[in-house]
Amino acid sequence: MGFTVNLFVSVLVLMRFYYVFGNPELKALMEMKASLDPENRFLSSWTSDGNPCSGSFEGVACNEQGKVANISLQGKGLSGKVPSAISGLKCLSGLYLHYNSLSGDIPKEISNLTELSDLYLNVNNISGIIPPEIGKMASLQVLQLCYNQLTGSIPTQLGSLKKLSVLALQSNRLTGAIPASLGDLSGLMRLDVSFNQLFGSIPVKLADVPVLEVLDVRNNSLSGNVPPALKRLNERFQYGNNSDLCGAGFASLSVCSASSHLTSQPEPFGPRANLTKDIPESANFRVHCNETSCEEASSKSPKMYVVVGVVAVVVAIAVSGLLTFSWYRRRKQKIGSTFDTTDNRLSTDQVNKEVYRKSASPLINLEYSNGWDPLADGRNGGGFSQEVLQTFRFNLEEVESATQYFSDVNLLGKSNFSAIYKGILRDGSVVAIKSIKKTSCKSEEAEFLKGLTILTSLRHENLVGLRGFCCSRGRGECFLIYDFVPNGNLLQYLDLKDGNTRVLDWSTRVSIINGIAKGIEYLHGNKVNKPSLVHQNLSAEKVLIDQKFNPLLSDSGLHKLLADDIVFSTLKASAAMGYLAPEYTTTGRFTEKSDVYAFGMIILQILSGKRKITPPMRVGAECCKFEDFMDAYLDGEYSETEAANLVKIALICTHKSPSQRPDMVTVIQELNTVPNNP
Repeated sequence: MGFTVNLFVSVLVLMRFYYVFGNPELKALMEMKASLDPENRFLSSWTSDGNPCSGSFEGVACNEQGKVANISLQGKGLSGKVPSAISGLKCLSGLYLHYNSLSGDIPKEISNLTELSDLYLNVNNISGIIPPEIGKMASLQVLQLCYNQLTGSIPTQLGSLKKLSVLALQSNRLTGAIPASLGDLSGLMRLDVSFNQLFGSIPVKLADVPVLEVLDVRNNSLSGNVPPALKRLNERFQYGNNSDLCGAGFASLSVCSASSHLTSQPEPFGPRANLTKDIPESANFRVHCNETSCEEASSKSPKMYVVVGVVAVVVAIAVSGLLTFSWYRRRKQKIGSTFDTTDNRLSTDQVNKEVYRKSASPLINLEYSNGWDPLADGRNGGGFSQEVLQTFRFNLEEVESATQYFSDVNLLGKSNFSAIYKGILRDGSVVAIKSIKKTSCKSEEAEFLKGLTILTSLRHENLVGLRGFCCSRGRGECFLIYDFVPNGNLLQYLDLKDGNTRVLDWSTRVSIINGIAKGIEYLHGNKVNKPSLVHQNLSAEKVLIDQKFNPLLSDSGLHKLLADDIVFSTLKASAAMGYLAPEYTTTGRFTEKSDVYAFGMIILQILSGKRKITPPMRVGAECCKFEDFMDAYLDGEYSETEAANLVKIALICTHKSPSQRPDMVTVIQELNTVPNNP
């Protein structure tokens, strides 16, 4: 018996040994855990006897073939190192380790992840060089290494990443020149190398990248002539605090003189032989030394050499001191320049701690402060609290990635001033992203910010949940990110054809009416931190239906962001469908009673199953001739008593005189007294 038990235990041990070591991905994940979270504080769900694809491993997602495809551990407080074992996850397409406190080098073995498209290591304490081997990662589209302590030069091998669209290297300690090979990246849309110690010129080749939208080279030691092709970027080209740059047609830059070409060398002192050893290729790199001038220089007297040598040493010491001081000042201020919107500056360590401790969403706009974003202009966050900023403010790259760069495949709808895309965030949640043209928004930033503040204050079970917002000057758009509602809008359940399966039963229709009323009543109420609000554009199209067929009001408060002419343009459709209260034509004002009128029309639409309520239909409703009014697709399966009471409420809500219409509190009371007889 004892032998049998021992044999059984041995078999179990062998099976577990085989499962762990016979599964290379599980082995790689366990090695990652040991390196990323050495104290086992945050990745306790990663166990050696677990299944990475079961959903039990936090932050791990698998593809249809059961291979690990995504690791999302942003903002988890990880303090270890990025392990070389990660190279064992051959099918990994997304690695998101940003907003942690990781240290150490980037392992060169990471280049073995040939299917990786998104690499986010930004906002950590990673040091060392950027491995040149990264240039072998042919699938890479987004490379985020900013806000670390990386040193060395930018590898020329990055020019081999033909699919790369976003390269963010700002706020490190990088030196050398900007590689001209980056100009070979035909799909590069955004390049940020600001707040480093780069010198030399801006490569002409880089300026000619056809889809380049944003180039930020601020706070370096760049020099020479700025390529004229960069004028097309307008304010999306940021070049401040590079005192030796020059160029015609650029604000704050002087026109280049003949001697300006001499300053375009990556290093003004020292011969070319020394320069080319450690400096990446630069498009405008020239050595202005011909044989004659060099020979003349070598024939000068020894005394002159002594004088020049002494002067050079003094200058070198002074320059070194200035550079060291400049770097120190820059290092202290760099986060504040692109992240902090107050006068107080944060260090990198403070950002790391604050982000993962406070943020409900790791999508803070750290990378591109040059976006059209009034919150990033040093205006104390536009009146937003830090909690609101960290919860609601999204990053443009996250929005682009979620929508596959606004692919038409994800387009849900479009109007003359906005478009709506379906998107998937890094954490796997599905969202709807409304893109609004900048020209359609309020021109006064104070009013725009006030509108955003109102939107972030709206929270109710019958309103579509706002996840966040993002504004981009480069795209000239503002994005509102909402929870995705899967069952479309109420309009799609009206005017059905024979055989359509979207017929709503009676109890669902009553529930939808009650839910819409609660949502409107919440908007009209004056709550703590939420002012009274009129929707202004209620319609069946603005009522979305979730998985449980609960109604959710969309675009609540949207008019607070839009220019007046845009708001007025939306009224044409409302008037055509009968939602616009008659008094608007004389007063030109929206009131709570305007919303009540639109709600009454929606009740009539739900009961009749029709988009357009004709005069004969209204007469049938007033006379309770249900055969002339009620939706035929109900096949008589409804409560006539309940229907009669709902019709009564709809008719009083659509009374021509606003003074005769009830407020939504009264409507809710009336709905609660409707008998529920079959």
